Amino acid sequence: MFTPKRLIPGGIYGRAALILILPIVAIQLVVSTAFIQRHFEGVTEQMTRGVAIDLAFVLAEFEAGATPAAGLQRATAVAGPLQITLAYPAGASAPAADRRAFYDVSGRAIIRTLRLWLPQLVAADVSAADRVVRLRFATVHGDLQADLTRRRLSASNPHQLLVIMLLASALMTVIAYYFLRRQLRPIRQLAVAAEAFGRGERIVFRPRGALEVRAAGRAFLDMRNRIERQIEQRTLMLSGVSHDLRTPLTRMKLALSFLPEDDDTRGLKTDLAQMERLVDEFLTFVRGDATEGVEETDAVALAEEVAEAARRGGGRVEVAPPKGQVRHARVRPEAVRRALENLVGNGLRHGARVRLGLTFTPHALTFAVEDDGPGIPEDRRDEALRPFTRLEAERDPNRGGGVGLGLSIAADIARSHGGDLVLGESPDMGGLRAAFSVAL
Repeated sequence: MFTPKRLIPGGIYGRAALILILPIVAIQLVVSTAFIQRHFEGVTEQMTRGVAIDLAFVLAEFEAGATPAAGLQRATAVAGPLQITLAYPAGASAPAADRRAFYDVSGRAIIRTLRLWLPQLVAADVSAADRVVRLRFATVHGDLQADLTRRRLSASNPHQLLVIMLLASALMTVIAYYFLRRQLRPIRQLAVAAEAFGRGERIVFRPRGALEVRAAGRAFLDMRNRIERQIEQRTLMLSGVSHDLRTPLTRMKLALSFLPEDDDTRGLKTDLAQMERLVDEFLTFVRGDATEGVEETDAVALAEEVAEAARRGGGRVEVAPPKGQVRHARVRPEAVRRALENLVGNGLRHGARVRLGLTFTPHALTFAVEDDGPGIPEDRRDEALRPFTRLEAERDPNRGGGVGLGLSIAADIARSHGGDLVLGESPDMGGLRAAFSVAL
């Protein structure tokens, strides 16, 4: 459905240009209506009244003659110095009815004024291309034709004024847009820097522009520095925590390896393996992907590698042909690989077959992981994405010793790439469809 909002540009440059151009166009329309039409129409009426007085005098001289020939002689003697050409009787070029172009505003004023001041006027033709006004008058001796140049009746066409006005408006628009662009460029640079930081990229940004824009830029830089310091401190802390947790686990594994093999020992080894998985999954969730760098990555090859790794583990995973224009994506490859491995592993735990597809659009890349398992009910899909959330036994997203972080890790990685993780139902496989998207 069409709405007026669709006519408004979405970008800041387009909206600024619209704000700039609309007043100029409005001013031009007002000037054209108020000045060109009314002023030139008024000037035309004044000039036409002067010519009407001359024509009235000529007609009086013509009718004063005893005969048409005598009247024509007297009228011609007066009309010559007034640059009026007479013809009697009226020739074939004499108009039978009023004629003017539909857009000729001053022509309408000429005809109206002549009829007001000259009752003898039968018809007037102001549409001739040679700029000659042809008039037909009814006199006592018969119809008389009078021709005169239109320059005596109306002001010159305002072409020159229109051209000057348009050129001046274009020049002012260019100058105004130049200064406006200098004010808008820092805002655009701030938006680009913020968007890049949201994807984990750090680009050089210096606050510029107006005071308010520079204040926003400095606030962004302070925020970015605080977040980076927090990430650095968290990384250092996790390195120590990882070492402190793994060291006692390693000692416990070593101690268990020297104990005789029995049911208790096997149970302890199972518990120890589960603890290691818990620690690995928790550290993966807390660490995220902030420490990884963004690279130009072949997304198709990355998907094939994830599928091949799953096949080596005994899983049935197929990669569908990619859709759209295939191109490289600027992502953190290891983080995306980790997310896809979680989604593929989740599908293999709850189904017998998994299909991995890729869809390229102008602004995003979407990995779709589908399985033939039981799926997740629609009213519980948002719950499944929350950290440390376990669903019932028929569809635990982190079955096998997890703590409910597999889908949460994938969702966080998608959001850090400017995308999202959307859960749905596979239309042809019947199980879960996890659409993992990243911005391009």
